[in-house]
Amino acid sequence: MVKSRGRERLVVIGGDAAGMSAASQARRLKGPGELEIVAFERGTFSSFSACGIPYWVGGDVTERDRLIARTPEEHRARDIDLRMRTEITEIDVAKGRVRARDVVSGDESWTPYDKLVIATGARPLRPPLPGVDAPGVHGVQTLDDGQALLDTLTATEGRRAVVVGAGYIGVEMAEALIRRGYEVTVVNRGQEPMATLDPDMGRLVHEAMEGMGIGMVNGAEVTEVLTGDDGRVRAVATADAEYPADVVVLGIGVRPETTLAERAGLPLGESGGLLTDLAMRVRGHGNIWAGGDCVEVLDLVSGRERHIPLGTHANKHGQIIGTNVGGGYATFPGVVGTAVSKVCELEIARTGLREKDALRAGLRFETVTIESTSRAGYYPGATPMTVKMLAERRTGRLLGVQIVGREGAGKRVDIAAVALTAGMTVERMTTLDLGYAPPFSPVWDPVLVAARKAAGAVRRGGA
Repeated sequence: MVKSRGRERLVVIGGDAAGMSAASQARRLKGPGELEIVAFERGTFSSFSACGIPYWVGGDVTERDRLIARTPEEHRARDIDLRMRTEITEIDVAKGRVRARDVVSGDESWTPYDKLVIATGARPLRPPLPGVDAPGVHGVQTLDDGQALLDTLTATEGRRAVVVGAGYIGVEMAEALIRRGYEVTVVNRGQEPMATLDPDMGRLVHEAMEGMGIGMVNGAEVTEVLTGDDGRVRAVATADAEYPADVVVLGIGVRPETTLAERAGLPLGESGGLLTDLAMRVRGHGNIWAGGDCVEVLDLVSGRERHIPLGTHANKHGQIIGTNVGGGYATFPGVVGTAVSKVCELEIARTGLREKDALRAGLRFETVTIESTSRAGYYPGATPMTVKMLAERRTGRLLGVQIVGREGAGKRVDIAAVALTAGMTVERMTTLDLGYAPPFSPVWDPVLVAARKAAGAVRRGGA
């Protein structure tokens, strides 16, 4: 390994959640005299919340800079040499160095490392369709993307928008555009929106979105983005129809950005994410760590590696990597796949396995669905809520929970997330001592009602 002026050098690729959390934690543990930290970010912002972009576009967040946790100048003030608008084009594992290219000038140079952190994130899917790069077609992964979309929304006279994709970004952007006064159509290749839910729960989201005035087109794949004489987008085409659009937002999903890692011969999993050990060290490489949206993580319920791109995980990965790089010890045991979102007043949450996940893992299970309310039925403001629960047959181990409802529904998924992490059975869940008062829940919280029903199904199901 190459030493830097008697100090170890940590190189970080990626200036957002995982990368800069790792750099910051390593700096807390080791001063500049012990560890030199050089970080590279190809974009124009560091340490920002991509999850907040739909709420900025929709007007809930009034200023872009409120989404920035720490600026490059703030990182540099802590003795982290953060080099913006600089892209890493190659990792040379054998020589312990990375090749960097200045995005503006094109100049290239090599930087040696003793320890390397790969936090390259995920890349949005952008299908190679005719017209997909036309003016008026937007992705929403970076703050620059968000600003470009806002500029288009401000300048566009028409008020028709098409969102391609109905996952988290798709439904959140549909809400943002509705709030901006647009007529919104969501074109979704899946059977129902929110493929992270089972189709029966996705159907509830579908019906609620239509009730909000959002057009839902399911089971339809976009074949072309049509443009007008001015070259701007005018419609989105599927095999069967055209949907007029003055603005198109792509929310199709993401894949791990591991192009550099793959070229360097680092190990990748089934979904293309980097494989790490519990300390977030890349398998087979003692001085390379990886975290955030570019890695696969252990699913504690199924026992399989999965790609789950969430900011919560990225920040935890960074803390763990920084602790280990800085001479401490920390591990990341895995996840249960908890996520929550909303579209207008509808809250959508899930944790653990869907039915198809459980089947793929070879599990036999019982499924129950219950209807309840967010508060005591007689208390003002009580709203309906649907809870679906999966439990392993014979053992009764909780496998997954999905919740769709109004105010107060979404964060109830955290009860199930804790139960999953603890490996609880649905029978054991029924005895949980949850807080109760009429303004907050019925006497039996909806999650516990589902657990009671699931426990009964397990007992009746036998072996």
